[in-house]
Amino acid sequence: MDDTSLIRQHISDLLGPQGCLLAPDQRQPYEKGARYGDGRSLCIARPASVDEAAELMRLCASEKIRIIPQGANTGLVGASSPDRSGLDVVLSMERIKGVTDIDPVDRVVQAYAGTRLSDLNQALKQHELYFPIDLAADPSIGGMLAANTGGARLIRYGDVRHNVLGLEALLIDPPGQRLDLTNRLRKNNTGPDWKQNFIGSGGAYGIITQALLQVHPLPQQCATALVVPASLQAAALLLRDAERNFSDFLSAFEGISHNAMQAVLQHIPSIQAPFEPLPPYVFLIELSSARPRSADFDLEKLFGAWLEACFGDLILDAVIDKPEVLWRIRHAITDSVRQEGKVIAFDIAVPRSKLALFRDEAIALLEQSYAGVKVYDFGHWGDGGLHFNLVLPPHLADDYPPQRIHALRQEIYDLAVHKYYGSFSAEHGVGPFNQEFYERYTAPESQALAARVQTVFDPAGLLGLTRFGTAP
Repeated sequence: MDDTSLIRQHISDLLGPQGCLLAPDQRQPYEKGARYGDGRSLCIARPASVDEAAELMRLCASEKIRIIPQGANTGLVGASSPDRSGLDVVLSMERIKGVTDIDPVDRVVQAYAGTRLSDLNQALKQHELYFPIDLAADPSIGGMLAANTGGARLIRYGDVRHNVLGLEALLIDPPGQRLDLTNRLRKNNTGPDWKQNFIGSGGAYGIITQALLQVHPLPQQCATALVVPASLQAAALLLRDAERNFSDFLSAFEGISHNAMQAVLQHIPSIQAPFEPLPPYVFLIELSSARPRSADFDLEKLFGAWLEACFGDLILDAVIDKPEVLWRIRHAITDSVRQEGKVIAFDIAVPRSKLALFRDEAIALLEQSYAGVKVYDFGHWGDGGLHFNLVLPPHLADDYPPQRIHALRQEIYDLAVHKYYGSFSAEHGVGPFNQEFYERYTAPESQALAARVQTVFDPAGLLGLTRFGTAP
């Protein structure tokens, strides 16, 4: 029996047949990422408890085997996929799941890392609470922390980082050691906040096993509208006016381009066009409140009055409809655009006051240097995020080899980062897919410091594929 077969046997003995997947057809869903990443693993390890996960880490550390932490495998930068060596162990947290505590007074929920967002919110619903990170996917809680997920309602609730009170993690040095940071206090100014090292670092510093999350009252009324701005330049003024008028009631301000909307209507016939003809750009604006609707507090009436007052200067048209109707359009964009051709996806952020200028300049760049590429953008205009997604029609595939697509990507990133002081990864994090851009745009001093920290947590380089710099 060779070394790899022996290691597989040890892992199988530790975790059992349900906890160690060896057959290629069993491994494949864990080896291929949602968008990027398609490797080959030594095996898929699925521990059923934190103790089993800790023991697995000790085994892998003793054999110098790299571990690829994985939640629901919904990430978009390849961080949860193995490389092609066939030597990595994918550690799936999907069996370590469940909500263990809900405190309605503190508005805190404690859950294991493998718990899906949908299951978490289902458990919270009976207490009229929810975790308001809105996503088209259904990620695991551990994955959401590791990626510091954003979502469509960041404008009101912030990202995951803003809603984490505490967590527990397993360290690789010493191997399998539990680090208990499960503090549920909102105020605890007693030194370094170590949990922040594990949020947004993609599992590079340790494997999150549990989380304590701040949750919010479930909205009792919502008002949503698709709004056609007088111009994209007027969008910033419209956003500012909405914030001034509605303050904390404003929970989403999402942009949808003509092409993105057209793709949804073309590929999902059951969705009706909200406007005829479709405008160049629309915004999905949402107001919500935990206070029930009453004669003296009705968000739809307040919303309608505000929209009417904005007509002419800021708004050309608007449609008010049920939230589930309008959000169905927004959540259908990604899958619909994928059917238009090869997607060149971007997850960009710039100051929201500059979004329209950035978009105009990026489109002009494409028209000048990359003929035929179509823009299907949408995004979180309320927080400066833009999914500036492009589609390469099939008939142009020969004109755009990988090298040209890479050059296109770099030009768009250069524009966003260097001219508009933006980010090349607004909410998807850093992984093998965009590692080179992290190295291109992150200050050398920051990379050096991050590398030193990563070396402290993972001196042998056994956790994941992402490296935040090179230690001196």
